[in-house]
Amino acid sequence: MQITVHFYSYFKELTGCAETSEQLAHKSTIADLQAQLAKRFPKLHEMQNSTLIAVGVEYQGKAYELQEGDAVSFFPPVQGG
Repeated sequence: MQITVHFYSYFKELTGCAETSEQLAHKSTIADLQAQLAKRFPKLHEMQNSTLIAVGVEYQGKAYELQEGDAVSFFPPVQGG
């Protein structure tokens, strides 16, 4: 299944992009997506325990099962000021 991933704040700098697409197996979870992205963008691995992740407009945990066409957003833990 195809998933669109959006990166915000300094995650854009860590990955070198604001958006990417990932191909995942059916019934993959956010944890699976994170593992796949960490291979492609090694700097994300260091941030995996402090990343806020939303699917659509709802924050989700690592066990959330992704669906075809989901838009997943990665945010740093603190923004604004």
